Amino acid sequence: MSEQALRLGTRRSKLAMAQSGQVADAVTRVTGRPVELVEITTYGDISREHLAQIGGTGVFVAALREALLRGEVDFAVHSLKDLPTAQPEGLMLAAVPVREDPRDVIVARDALKFTDLPRGARIGTGSPRRMAQLNAYARTHGLDIETVPIRGNVDTRIGFVRDGELDAVVLAAAGLNRIGRIDEVTDFLSVDMVLPAPGQGALAIECRAGNTAQDTALIAALAELDDPFTRVAVTAERSLLAALEAGCSAPVGALADLPPLSAPLERGDPQADGQTVKEMRLRGVVGATDGSTLVQLSTTGPVPETHDQAMALGRELAAEMLAKGAAGLMGERAH
Repeated sequence: MSEQALRLGTRRSKLAMAQSGQVADAVTRVTGRPVELVEITTYGDISREHLAQIGGTGVFVAALREALLRGEVDFAVHSLKDLPTAQPEGLMLAAVPVREDPRDVIVARDALKFTDLPRGARIGTGSPRRMAQLNAYARTHGLDIETVPIRGNVDTRIGFVRDGELDAVVLAAAGLNRIGRIDEVTDFLSVDMVLPAPGQGALAIECRAGNTAQDTALIAALAELDDPFTRVAVTAERSLLAALEAGCSAPVGALADLPPLSAPLERGDPQADGQTVKEMRLRGVVGATDGSTLVQLSTTGPVPETHDQAMALGRELAAEMLAKGAAGLMGERAH
């Protein structure tokens, strides 16, 4: 590959720029080529509507994909949880690097933990998934909270707490870690309390699936950044989401991990205490946003060795969830 700079398409947000910068550094190490960040504005960045209103599926992704297909950038970096489950013709998911911590976190006033928030506490989140699970937990544990829909970047969201408009906001641990603000977290939410979004904490590196020598060389280089376990884990999670015919703004949570570890995906390595872990657990949840009803199921099986096996695991759990009434909790389903 020549020394000409590779063009990496990225959203303009602080988080997107930070995670794209990390990928750019990794690609430079692999290829020896400089990487230029190309900032692209997406519909999700300019719209002030809540994600549920604008149909969150793909609103942060479409403009980046169009730039790829037009040849304006060579590859793009997405937060995997924002990526629609259908892969468009002409593009491929070249790499899924080692996943960060997939958990959700609380940033609350007075450094409060979630269970220490006062009665009537107002908690901000733009995610129906988070609303459903937090409200369900509050109902079963006698807590009195109000979930409030919000939009905005990390500064805006945390600002609601600092200005006294909200008692707490819910964010992704991975995002705060990538921008160096993990110390502001006041509580990490256990995945037993709140399952993350499918693919949360993982990045997706997408490029053209072309037949040119340059595309082929880039695909081979990006493949060196791929983490096999992270890829099969998020494939199973996204397969469940697709089988539910739900978009990425639907109240669906999913996590594939290695029991009994609580957050093994940070290492991206199917090993624990020196022993090979042979099974992967996939958990899924769909809930009414008021927390009145949850359909939450799990399955455990051999760690998938292929894409097809991971897809099958997700489809099987989705079928069980649909049989338990999940479809009625998702509103309008994606097609």
